[in-house]
Amino acid sequence: MARVKIALPPAFFFRTAVPVRITDLNYGAHLGNDALLSILHEARVQGLAHLGVSEFDPATKLGFIMADVAIEYKAEAFYGDVLHLDLGAADVGKYGFDMVYQVKNQAGKEVARAKTGMLAFDYNTRKLRGLPAELAGYLSPPTTY
Repeated sequence: MARVKIALPPAFFFRTAVPVRITDLNYGAHLGNDALLSILHEARVQGLAHLGVSEFDPATKLGFIMADVAIEYKAEAFYGDVLHLDLGAADVGKYGFDMVYQVKNQAGKEVARAKTGMLAFDYNTRKLRGLPAELAGYLSPPTTY
């Protein structure tokens, strides 16, 4: 079986911490895949805000849409763990970029790597729009928090 492999970017621009809640556990008593995706979403919104960008602006209806997601699981996470997420960017292009995440627990053990393909989107016209030049410039070349 071919496995998903996610390369980490040379630098990260944002770090945040998110605790694993009791509601994040699945029947295996560890962090569920759906909950991890929600935690990635929270980290992405925080990371974009750190860059001065909103994932969705209700006034202009401009924002981003997720085109794809991939998660490479490395270890289990449990209730009470605090996940530390480092965010970086890769494959910055005309319409979007990949947000890359490295997730570790409070002991520094890698729990997961992930990437979400983000496209600049105009919710008024329901069409792609160009990636804002200022954001593209900040994401490429990568910077470090």
